[in-house]
Amino acid sequence: MEVNMSFSHDMDDEYEKLIRRMNPPRVVIDNDSCKNATVIRVDSANEHGILLEVVQVLTDLNLIITKAYISSDGCWFMDVFNVTDQDGNKVTNEGVLDYIQKSLGPESCFISSMRSVGVTPSMDHTAIELTGSDRPGLLSEVSAVLTHLKCNVVGAEVWTHNTRAAAVMHVTDEETGSPISDPERLSRIKALLCNVLKGSNKSRGAKTVVSHGVTHTDRRLHQMMFADRDYERSDNNEYSDEKQRPNVSVVNWCDKDYSVVTIRSKDRPKLLFDTVCTLTDMKYVVYHANIDAEGQECYQEYYIRHVDGSPVKSDAERQRVIHCLEAAIERRVSEGLKLELCTTDRVGLLSDVTRIFRENSLTVTRAEVTTKGGKAMNTFYVGDASGYPVDSKTIDSIRQVIGQTILKVKGNPEELKSGSQESPTRFLFGGLFKSRSFVNFGLVRSYS
Repeated sequence: MEVNMSFSHDMDDEYEKLIRRMNPPRVVIDNDSCKNATVIRVDSANEHGILLEVVQVLTDLNLIITKAYISSDGCWFMDVFNVTDQDGNKVTNEGVLDYIQKSLGPESCFISSMRSVGVTPSMDHTAIELTGSDRPGLLSEVSAVLTHLKCNVVGAEVWTHNTRAAAVMHVTDEETGSPISDPERLSRIKALLCNVLKGSNKSRGAKTVVSHGVTHTDRRLHQMMFADRDYERSDNNEYSDEKQRPNVSVVNWCDKDYSVVTIRSKDRPKLLFDTVCTLTDMKYVVYHANIDAEGQECYQEYYIRHVDGSPVKSDAERQRVIHCLEAAIERRVSEGLKLELCTTDRVGLLSDVTRIFRENSLTVTRAEVTTKGGKAMNTFYVGDASGYPVDSKTIDSIRQVIGQTILKVKGNPEELKSGSQESPTRFLFGGLFKSRSFVNFGLVRSYS
């Protein structure tokens, strides 16, 4: 029986390859037919996940999708996207256009549709995936433990939603700058981080996973939070303002055996990726879709079936789809004050900066940490740990310590009106933090 099943699977795989060989993907990029956007048309043999692949390519290039029309009835997939760059202009960069052709055109047809576009196998860092209960100071504690364990954080993305937190952190060995591969050391890192994530909350689990493979950070964060059931709401964490909540509905179109999902929400970057990613990971196939995001609000309409060919079967399933899509939209919503830090990278930088936030009663709701060419370019969304609006005096005090020219406040004019003088860059981190590690404060040993 197992031999027959294996043979059948191999035959199906070969048949799919033959179909793709006979019908290679076609990509047409048109900068003439639309006045204010570049039109990208993608035609290819249909398979589960192909829509996510296309959207992922465009999103990873930081393109804005203003309109989209999707049709994939039968064995053929046809997509039309209207896209612009971050400034709202047509896409004219030849390098970007060439990348789109190579990523989605005939050269890509023998690569799995579930590949991580724009991500290469990790040969230069170790990826650590973390999920657990959110609380003020969590990122500070995690960063401190990694610094204590002589791990340098070269990249990270942190999301929080519905009292849960998830992070993908890329680390290297402090001394060699190489990935960490020693099994005993990795086991110790996992154990200590898991203790930090658990904290005093024993009602929900914490998880730490170490990986050396390919990972698409945004997709993994969605998968991690979905697996952690962050979409489950309790009565005490519902929206205080229902107007902020995305409007998601699911109804069955019985004549065509589709379930129709409609979403109305405030538009933002990567919104389409987030919803398509969630539908794909929930094992739904999008047969038709219409996306309109030209204004402040985004309208999305999907005609879906489960991979088994059935529409949504019950009210419980319908509610689950609604809650999961709401969660997917909310996870990336940028709550809090936006702070941008740009300075020379060094070991322990993330630990020091987040410690300062913690000491000033700020909690990080989302973070993006990148290192390029020896420069750290970090973005933090912070809020007051007590739930009150962030005090401008607190932000001014933090900027005095870190450096006005290094830590920028974005999106809040009140904090930008601070009258304090610029602190010289030469004082930054030089001797300020050398003796002020978490180890000296005894905050690491409590988790060992």
